[in-house]
Amino acid sequence: MIGGGLAGVLAAWALRGYAERIVVVERDRYPERPAFRSGVPQGRHAHLLLEAGHRALEELMPGTREELRAAGAVRVPMSGVRWLSAAGWLAKYESEVAFLSCTRPLLDHTVLRRVRGEPTVRWLENTDVVGLLGTPAEVTGVQVRARGDARAQVREVRAEMVVDASGRTSSLPSWLAQLGCPPAPEERVDAGVSYVSRLYHRAAGPDPGFDALYLQTRAPDVPRLGVVLPVEDGRWIASLGSMRGAQAEPGTAGFDRQLRLLRDPSLRELLVRAEPAGAVRGFWPGPGVRRHYERRAPGGLVVIGDAVCTFNPVYGQGITVAALGARALRAAAERHGSIGHRMADTARKGIAAATNTAWMLSSSEDVRFPATTGGPAGLPVRAQHRYLDRVIRRATVDPAVCNALHEVMSLVAAPTALMRPAVLRSVLRGGGSGRPASP
Repeated sequence: MIGGGLAGVLAAWALRGYAERIVVVERDRYPERPAFRSGVPQGRHAHLLLEAGHRALEELMPGTREELRAAGAVRVPMSGVRWLSAAGWLAKYESEVAFLSCTRPLLDHTVLRRVRGEPTVRWLENTDVVGLLGTPAEVTGVQVRARGDARAQVREVRAEMVVDASGRTSSLPSWLAQLGCPPAPEERVDAGVSYVSRLYHRAAGPDPGFDALYLQTRAPDVPRLGVVLPVEDGRWIASLGSMRGAQAEPGTAGFDRQLRLLRDPSLRELLVRAEPAGAVRGFWPGPGVRRHYERRAPGGLVVIGDAVCTFNPVYGQGITVAALGARALRAAAERHGSIGHRMADTARKGIAAATNTAWMLSSSEDVRFPATTGGPAGLPVRAQHRYLDRVIRRATVDPAVCNALHEVMSLVAAPTALMRPAVLRSVLRGGGSGRPASP
């Protein structure tokens, strides 16, 4: 296992019982308690494990929801999110679709603690993977050495199957090229997204009337967004995002200026009474990239999480898709009863299928912004945009349409749910019009 972040740890758990020994190679040393670490630079920003991700996690690790709740994670129904869409405030209703809101370190630590108890998993911390073993036809292991020491001895770790879960900065394409493998087909879209985030102690005083707040972008003229989520220890995490050309200046001054530039003052008004609980942190994730290893990869190789597909973080899909990928990995192992080349081939296809909807949603939304490079284009995307715009406008007044939209955005329903007869009738009857719900 290359990488011991959330995707890698979940993948290790998914393979238990089918692999005689699982070796997780991780660059960092794990903290004893939940804490931010350098190997997860995005960890200081708002994260969502969407409803689909929690279902997958609970299926893989029963009891995880309750463990997170006991540790302070906050259950937030989608109807508890005060959501300013591109068309206005979404309609209020009672939703069964929810997510648990917590900091990334708490989520990672909860999952890691469970996997640490698995006796078949061996951990190589503070260790770099520097290359692959194998041929263009198959991968047979990895080369490793102590982190940060170019003079350290390179050792070989042989394996029947290699899983790359090393994230956005994966070196897999160059390692495969060194083996003589042709590159996997790739899609790329870059909206130039950047983030600044800060933790706050939740302010005492009157209930704001919502559990979380999301001020969405509106293409092409409003390239900024803001989100506030409740997290453990009585805190909020506030993240402000922007597309290319609207990025924040560094530090507190840049954060405060981004707050003032948001299209609605409600987030700024919420935080004005709150006490900061940490410094302002920035994050520039880079482009969204999807690599189709299900179409071209040597035998014995599986790629999961951000190493196979990175998304614009504004849609909150990344860790959910990692959990869905781990579930697909487990399903492949159960189907074949063991690991190996046939199982790896099945797993690659399953992980690709688990990625499809999220990639389609995020990449097609990114291209709405004129400064975006790459991404899908043409009549199908324009038609998709026109219909989705009508759905969102109708979701400001029709709770049933809003619920269907939330199900799709939470990845518990396919985009075809927006074409259900009841939803379609409402959208067409509304003609895309209607008075948006008031804040």
